[in-house]
Amino acid sequence: MSACCDAASDRKTPTWVRRVREICAWILPSALLVLMPKCPACLAAHVALWTGLGLSLSTATYLRWVLLFLCVASLLFLIVERLDRIGAIFSYFKKETEQCNTK
Repeated sequence: MSACCDAASDRKTPTWVRRVREICAWILPSALLVLMPKCPACLAAHVALWTGLGLSLSTATYLRWVLLFLCVASLLFLIVERLDRIGAIFSYFKKETEQCNTK
């Protein structure tokens, strides 16, 4: 066996903990985007209801934009990470078939 074929045996299969963590990484920002109140007054009311902290409308507006930005950024990061992983898998198989061919 060549070195490139041995590398395939070193790859670990994802455990159920990693799968659950990856699913949560997709669900949390998606759910926050779906459940985000449309108006800052509603966000201030939700924050006051759940935490007991009162927010001004300007603070609620900035908080809403920051939360939206963080959710979209994290989803874009997860998409790029997934595409990179898929690309790495395809390039791995391409390299494996090119280097492991014997004459």
